[in-house]
Amino acid sequence: MPKIDAFREILQFDAPTSELTWLKLGGPIEYLARPRSEQELLALLNACQEDGIETRALGDGSALLVSNVGAPGMAIQLSEPAFTDIVVESPRVVAGAGAKLGRLVTTAASAGLSGIEGLVGVPGTVGAAVVTNASTTDVSLGQWVTSARVATYDGKIVELSADELVFGYRDSNLDVALVLSVELQLDPDSAETLTKRLQKMWIVREQARPDLKQGEGYARLFKNPRGERAADLIKDAGFSGASVGGASVCQGNPNLVKTSPNCSSADVARLVALIQEQVRARIGVELESELTVW
Repeated sequence: MPKIDAFREILQFDAPTSELTWLKLGGPIEYLARPRSEQELLALLNACQEDGIETRALGDGSALLVSNVGAPGMAIQLSEPAFTDIVVESPRVVAGAGAKLGRLVTTAASAGLSGIEGLVGVPGTVGAAVVTNASTTDVSLGQWVTSARVATYDGKIVELSADELVFGYRDSNLDVALVLSVELQLDPDSAETLTKRLQKMWIVREQARPDLKQGEGYARLFKNPRGERAADLIKDAGFSGASVGGASVCQGNPNLVKTSPNCSSADVARLVALIQEQVRARIGVELESELTVW
């Protein structure tokens, strides 16, 4: 009998990824699990190892593109309360990987802790945000992270200090494990000032989001090349509003793709490849996709 049969209480079989991603696309993932404790998570990881099942971390799906035929293996989503706590011991903050990044930002500001407010409006969970070193022009999350607690895919917990963490532009060395929590050291500031700053930034970010009709999804397409904005390059290449099938580039922010209810994952993949090809040919810049593809 497969070892994962012992986890049927937390397993979903053939889970529709179109309901798990912001793009609202994709076929079923073979298994979806939402562990309720660290002990249950480690036991599940061990079971997957013994059964030879590939495991994947799933955040909130804001940057995930899944093939229409679906994906094999086990997607693990740390959305249960055991993984979503945020504890403030000023100026230290410890955040569970399943907590929303936006909640971490507002919690820190309310506690009078400055540093990460520039990430307001950036989607995703804390775990995904630290793995990808979520960044804006003002700040990157990794610059404030002093330690991380991770589970290896063979079911062991490891504590990583600041010296063991490596952060690059929208990248880190944490993609080889499942992040459980991170610790940040922030700067004391006025909670009132920070809250007002957040409100102003939020308004600006919201204005950049596309207007969506029922059933439509969206996601950010490309990382910004050093010293340039992907949105400007896409616009300069003449691709504002371009479309492939049911996938279209947003007019207001050309670095966002919008998907209609009849869109396929292949439409998005073809649009990404077409933009990369044309920006390379017309402007001479290589754009790197920000989408994780399953």
